[in-house]
Amino acid sequence: MTQDILPIKRALISVSDKTGLIDHAKALSALGAKLVSTGGTHKAIGDAGLAVEDVSTVTGFPEMMDGRVKTLHPKVHGGLLALRDDKDHAKAMKEHGIEGFDVLYVNLYPFEATVARGADFDTCIENIDIGGPAMIRAAAKNYGWIAVATDADDMAAILEEAKAHGGTTLALRKKLSAKASARTGAYDAAISSW
Repeated sequence: MTQDILPIKRALISVSDKTGLIDHAKALSALGAKLVSTGGTHKAIGDAGLAVEDVSTVTGFPEMMDGRVKTLHPKVHGGLLALRDDKDHAKAMKEHGIEGFDVLYVNLYPFEATVARGADFDTCIENIDIGGPAMIRAAAKNYGWIAVATDADDMAAILEEAKAHGGTTLALRKKLSAKASARTGAYDAAISSW
């Protein structure tokens, strides 16, 4: 059964807009969370002197195809989707070396802004995020076990609650799940309209 308050032991961060990133990463580290990240986000966190594991170390595969493939992997999605109190899920995690995530912080490639500034077709195509929405949907679905942030305000709420309660509450995780689902829906609608 899902617990009301869950501590933050491990966070996956992959952000296009890095506003507030370092402060959030420092706060997560101060809470004792292990940080996992991708590409430019990993570099920014590492350059700030924080311990951060590259997602390619988690997956055992390098980022490839110009960054198109980096998080689409069972060790990422298993860590986002696993029901921690389900014995079969726990067994699969153990058998396959999958560690759970307690926070996912992803903001998507700036597709809407890219279109709005009149970018060419190929640039717009490259700004359609695939891994980000997949991770957000996975975490939103599994809000009983993971808090999902799609912007800096969400991260601030997660950190404030973690400082006050020693973790995230089910109420906040559920609220963030709904917001995350709305974000991916709006993103897909923008792509469809374009």
